Amino acid sequence: MQHRMKTHMMTKDKMEDLLNRTATCSLAMLNEEGTPYVIPMHHVYHNGFVYMHGLPKGKKINNIKADPHVSITAYEMQDLLLDPDGKACDTNTKYESVILSGMATLVDDIDLKREALMEVVKKYTPHLSGTTLPENMVRGTAVIQVEILEMTGKYYD
Repeated sequence: MQHRMKTHMMTKDKMEDLLNRTATCSLAMLNEEGTPYVIPMHHVYHNGFVYMHGLPKGKKINNIKADPHVSITAYEMQDLLLDPDGKACDTNTKYESVILSGMATLVDDIDLKREALMEVVKKYTPHLSGTTLPENMVRGTAVIQVEILEMTGKYYD
């Protein structure tokens, strides 16, 4: 285990808080050829799962169908910690990060899709959270649900 994972490990509550407040995450998966593929995504953490949404066709959808194993990183850099003696190599970063491994599935259940999409609306456009999503938009949007198999978080301050 890395030194900072021993000394600066985040609690589950802190990891969940970071997932809730970060605007984007990086979703990593394998291309169908077996090469890495990482993309930035909006996300919500809801009921113990991570949800993301997007177009119902494309590379990420094909990749998930071919191999549902994914990794997600959410990261927040808060500040640079400059060395008081001005040594560039002794500059550090105040940050929090969460890395999780999981299994991605495409949500078919229309009620769960709507629920996840409403969580997206609540997070990113809270002033619209009381609106009703058009049925055709819910049906036509891909919602990815990631079951978290392992989650670790660390910080440095």
